[in-house]
Parts: sequence; C-alpha cells; structure tokens
Amino acid sequence: MADSMSSTKPPSLPGGSTTPNNSLNDPAQEIALTESLSNLESQDQRLVLDLISQLRKCGLSGDISLPQMVVCGQQSSGKSSLLEALTEVPFPRHDDVCTRYATVIHIRKADTKSLSIKIIPGGNRSDKEKAGITAFEKSIASFGELPGIMEEAMAVMGIKNLQKSGRTFAEDVLSIEIEGPDRPQLTVVDIPGLIATATGGATDEDVALVGAITDRYISEPRTICLAVVAGGSHHATQTILEKVKKVDPKGNRTLGIITKPDRIDGEGSQRVFLELAQNLDIHLKLGWHVIKNREATEANYTLEQRKGSESKWLSESIFKALAPNHLGIDSLRKRLSQLLFEHIRRELPKLKDEVERKLETSEQQLKLMGKGRSTPQQCKTFLTEMSMRYYQTCKAAVDGHYEGGHFHQGADYTSGNTTSSRRTRAVIQSLNIQFETAVRKHGHKYHIANMVTNKPASKDSYSEDERSEDGEGSNSENESKNPDNVSGFQWPSKPETMNKADALVWVHHKMKSTRGKELVGNFNPLLIGELFWEQSSKWHEFAAAHVKRVAGFCARFLKDLLIEECPSDLQNRVSDIIIDALRRRRQAADQELAKIKEDLEDHPTNYNHYYTDTITKFRQAEQAKLLTKAVEGATTKMTIIKKTKPPVWIYLRQSQVSRRVTTQTWNHTPAKKPSCPSCLYTKLEQIFSPIVISEMADEEAMSIAGEAVEAREERVRLEVKIDKLREGRAAFRKMVGDSLR
Repeated sequence: MADSMSSTKPPSLPGGSTTPNNSLNDPAQEIALTESLSNLESQDQRLVLDLISQLRKCGLSGDISLPQMVVCGQQSSGKSSLLEALTEVPFPRHDDVCTRYATVIHIRKADTKSLSIKIIPGGNRSDKEKAGITAFEKSIASFGELPGIMEEAMAVMGIKNLQKSGRTFAEDVLSIEIEGPDRPQLTVVDIPGLIATATGGATDEDVALVGAITDRYISEPRTICLAVVAGGSHHATQTILEKVKKVDPKGNRTLGIITKPDRIDGEGSQRVFLELAQNLDIHLKLGWHVIKNREATEANYTLEQRKGSESKWLSESIFKALAPNHLGIDSLRKRLSQLLFEHIRRELPKLKDEVERKLETSEQQLKLMGKGRSTPQQCKTFLTEMSMRYYQTCKAAVDGHYEGGHFHQGADYTSGNTTSSRRTRAVIQSLNIQFETAVRKHGHKYHIANMVTNKPASKDSYSEDERSEDGEGSNSENESKNPDNVSGFQWPSKPETMNKADALVWVHHKMKSTRGKELVGNFNPLLIGELFWEQSSKWHEFAAAHVKRVAGFCARFLKDLLIEECPSDLQNRVSDIIIDALRRRRQAADQELAKIKEDLEDHPTNYNHYYTDTITKFRQAEQAKLLTKAVEGATTKMTIIKKTKPPVWIYLRQSQVSRRVTTQTWNHTPAKKPSCPSCLYTKLEQIFSPIVISEMADEEAMSIAGEAVEAREERVRLEVKIDKLREGRAAFRKMVGDSLR
C-alpha cells in the first residue's frame, strides 16, 4: 500500500518522535502504540466497540453487514497515507500503483501483543486456489517484517509488478490483525483506488474490477465511507463522490476527507476546495475534514513530526477558517471515534434483530435437513422420523381432527378456496356435496319443464324448475354455490330443456322403438331402462370429472405436506413414492368407476318406496282429471258411453305416456347414483408411513435419503453459521443490556 509520493527509505515506526525510520529493519522492533491512537475510543465507547469486535471475531462479517469504516477514493489520492496516520501502521509505499487489493486492518484489545496476516480469497477463485490462498497465514513480532510479508501475500494472490505479466488487481482481501493490551477496537478497510482510464499498465478489466470492489464495500448499509478527495485535481473529476452519492444520496454515512491540500494551485482553486470543506458545494450530513499528507521531503518523519508539520501548515493556509475539529489527523481520530460510536449505537438494535432472525432461519434450515445420513441405518432412522410426522399430520387431516399448527396456516377452508386448504376431510366433503348437487341438477340429459301445461320451455324455466323440483330450498348447503363453476372448476354441460309436449313425443318414439311381444295397448317394460339409460348417459362424465378433481386435491395436499416436512434435496425422491402410490389409487378409482358404469348399463331396479309412491300419486291424479272431464261432458247414459269411450282410450294412452315421463322426471336421482370412489382419500396417510420405511431395502433407503456431497457441505456450512450466530447472540446478551440502557 502506498501513495504516489516516492521514498528511498522504509516508513517510520509508530513508536514516538525520536525513533529513526531505519529502525524498521530491526527485527527486535516492537509493535508500538502512541498515546494519540487511544483517542479513537473513550471508556463509554469501549463496550460498544468491544461488542462489534466480538461479533467480527465470531466470523459474522461474512453473513451480516457489521459497522466498519472504508477508505475509498481515486488512485493516488492519499488513501494509504491517511490510513497509516489513522491506524499508525507503517505500510510500505512505492512509486507505482499503490493498493492492488482490499486491506482490512483489525485492531483489537488483547492480553498480549501480536500481528497476524492472512488472505481471504475472493469469490471468483476456484476451490484449488482458495485452498492455497487460505493456507497463507503469518504472524510477526514487529512492523519491520511487514513489507516482506506483504510481498509474499502479493505473490500468493498472483499479483506481479506492472512490468510483468500476471494479475494487476485482485478481489482477495489482505487481513491484518493487530492485538495488544492498549489497543482500541477498530476496523478500517482500504480498497484499491478508482482508475479513470485503462492506461499506465491497467486494463479495462482492471478498471471494471476496481470499480466493482469499491461498489461492493461502500454499498454495505452499515459502512461509514471515508471518501477521499485529493487536492491536486478538481473534485468534479473524482468519481468517488458520484459513487457514494448513488449508495448514500443523503450523505448519512459518508464523511468527505480532503487530502493533499498543499497541492491546490491558485487562489480560485483554493476557494473552491474551501467551500467544499465548509459543506457548501457537496453537502454531506457527516461533513468534511482536511488533513495534510507527508511531503516527499518528510519521508523520514516520525508520526509525531508529521503531525507537527501538518498542524503548522494548516494554521497558515486558507483552511484555517474551518473549525479546529475539522482539521488535522488528531481531530479526525476524535471525530471518527464519536462518529463510529453513534453509528454503532443506531445500528445495534437492527443488528441484534438481524442476528436473531438469521439464527432462527438457519436453525430451521438445519432442522429440516435432519440428522446426518451417511449409512443405511441413519437413512432409515431419518426417513422413519420424517414419515411419522407425515403420517400423523395426514391422518389427522383425513379424519378431520384439525388440532396443531399445520391446520392453522395457509388458505383456510372457510375462505372458499377449498383446493388449497390443509383440512382434507372438509374439502372432500365439500367436493362430494358439489358433485351430488351437480349430478342431481345437471346429470340428466333432458330437463322436462312445465309438466302441468304444454307451454314452450322459457329461458329461465330450467333454473326455476331445478329450485322447486326437490323442495330443498335455496338455503341448503347443496345450493350454496353454483355447481357449474365452483372454485374455478367447470362441470359438463347442463341438460337440454323440453316442455311436456316434446317430452311426450320423445317417450312416444321410445315406445315405438321398444315394441316387443306385449299386447296392443300395453308397453314394453324395458322402456323404463331405455329412458333411464339415455337420461343417465352423462353420469360417467360427471363422475370422471369428480374423480379427477378429488385426485388432484389429494396430490396437492400431499405435495404441500411434503414440502413442509421434507428437506428440499429429498423432495423429488420421496415425491416419486407418493406419485406412484397416488397413480395406483387413481387406477383403482377408475376401475371402480368402470364397474359402476357397467351396473348402470343393466336394467334399472328400484326398491325405494318413495319412487313407487310418487308414481302412484301421479297416476291417480291423472286418472282423476280424466274421469272428471268425462263426467262433466256426459248428458245421458248413451251419451256418456258414446262420448267417453274414445277419450278414455286417448286419456289412458296419455296417462301411460305421462307415467313414463313422470318416471324419468324422478328417475334422475335413483338408488344407482354414481359416487366418488373412497379409495382416493381413505388411509391416505399409509402412502408414506413408518411401515413403508421399515419394509425398504437398505439400498433403497440410501438412494432416497443418502446425503449428496453438496448436502453434507451445506450441513457443515449451516452448522458453522449457527455457531457463529449463537456466539453473536451471546455477545449481545452479555454486553448490550447495561451499556445501552
């Protein structure tokens, strides 16, 4: 990491004003700490910062956005020099491109002093590359070893000098962890500087990669962006301000930092940067700050000397008009300390909720995966436990015992959307009622209207007659819904409507076509069967539609239950068992329906007294009407004989025909009404029960429940994630309570 300035000697140590720069090469040099670095936190802030450090130490930074500070800006804008002054870590500087990868500096409080360096591989690395990069981990006792270790890290990442072929920038992250008893808790990130154009050895791919790295870090919602703007060029040409505005339009988490103010040429340019620092040009809620970087002649200065030089220059510059707490590195530390503390305080409640939410989600995912399944016995045990839950819930649904949380989720039966309800028995009952209503009202081929008169059938005569023909009334459960279209389901077509006269003609033609050896004036008893078969010709179509509907609901119910009880990686394999069982049940239902159809093709036999009583009543009523007309038309005994003989014969014939029509009017709801085969839904729970699992061969159990490599890796990932989240939750419970009240 470096600025654009050149240096012939290594950087100085953070050990005080009298320590010479060349002592960096002393292997005995300790990791020193100046008093000013302690200003990054106060005693009140320590608990909050310790909490974030503990969360980061748990490894949660990869799963949850943790509060941090990111130094971002253009290439050679002085970011690394700012970071060195801020953290007092002497990064090596070179003349060429400074930062070629993201560097995270973790400063933590610990009982002993240590400095460790490791590399976190980028997401674009292969598994082999990740293994080699992750293996790199170094621990050093002094900053003097830091330049050599960073060179090794660059070699591991594959980064070469610009003059050589190889990677120029990397998505890998160099992690530097500094611990000590007097160290404050701080995490700050330095990312590669934005490149304006693909020149000077940088390719278009490098430009895009650096831009993507910057976007990824500054878009984190809990990141404070330290947007560095160099004084050597107009701020409008420095694209970092445009980038942070996109992710933080109100400037709520962006602090602008003007570096290299001594390189601003001309009074006009100085005035422009002064207005920028005064928050008049580009307004940021967190405001602006001005620091002065080392000059080339100050390369050997200690940190204390650097601060003295900075303070003297700022006091004589145009920027002396700013408030003192907006000038210099020491005031920046104090400002960042308070800023970070307030930022963390705001984010802690949301951070705590996120930890709890992700922990609950991860535990549910792991619970759904069940126990490890690498042996046949483990697989059978897992399947048995899962099938038991499946069995109990399914049996309760089929039996209509709706206790438990499963039946109080999702679409409710009372909402009318029965096809997605979890209450199986209620849905089956509703579907059966709708089917019965549809067959009773629509199942016959002809609907005979206006039985009393010979008036033509009106457009509404069918709907009027169907409401009155069985006397059930419009408020019964059967009439509560239009059977033509229930829950989006369309039944077969309605019956054709004819009046009494047309019906008599139809029956008369049937009588002629069924004449046998009966005496003249009588009718063939098989006529009833002929009329019944024609009237019930649509029953099989209705029943087949109902079977399909019930079978579809059962399949959906079992699929939803499977999704709830079975891990996602096993659902397809277990689903094959269920689909095969449902297919066999559907075949059995179709066979039973075929047998019912065969029975319907036999001559109808009815032992229901309601049928015979009704026919007798209609016959007696017809005879009474005929006799009344005959008596009213008689004047003498001879006249009666002459006037009644022909009409009685005609009325008798009409009575016979009318009796056939009456038979068919009531015969569309006989004892042989079709129904849905119960094999579709009875004992539905036995499709995937513990008994089924116990009868499985070991090979079959392994093929169904055996974990794939991806599933085992996912289990390990979830277990590690849960452990980290639980540690994070414990840290909250331990530290948040009293400190935030």
